[in-house]
Amino acid sequence: MLMPLFVLSALLLFPLSLQQLAAPAPSSTIPSAAPSTSTIPAEAASMVNPVKPTTESQAYARKMYGYDCAMCHGDKGDGKGDLAVEQKLTTKNFTDPAALKAMTDGQIFYVIKNGEGGQMPGEADRAKTNDIWNMVILVRSFAKKPM
Repeated sequence: MLMPLFVLSALLLFPLSLQQLAAPAPSSTIPSAAPSTSTIPAEAASMVNPVKPTTESQAYARKMYGYDCAMCHGDKGDGKGDLAVEQKLTTKNFTDPAALKAMTDGQIFYVIKNGEGGQMPGEADRAKTNDIWNMVILVRSFAKKPM
């Protein structure tokens, strides 16, 4: 059911990526890949994750991550997704505990929901609030060492 949506999204985004490759913007107009915590509203930064993860909710978050995020952030969250490598984008390495240490769950939620710097589209129109909170939990889990 979701496959046609993803195919359509890819077809719509493909010409945009070709346009960017053909005429790269001057470096002074390329937005920073790292979110600036100063651009995130204080009320968003103070939000606390109300979701308790379940096996099912995290499986769904991982599935959505695979569709929407892994192309840039990598399957394991290391920032080495195919698109990021191809377009020489710099994304955070979520497997490094220091990468998100200074960010609250509310700030991560805000970035996932609203996007960042014109490079990362937001999920606000496509994901439910609880799904975004589960994505926050998943992203944070990439930095945890397996036991």
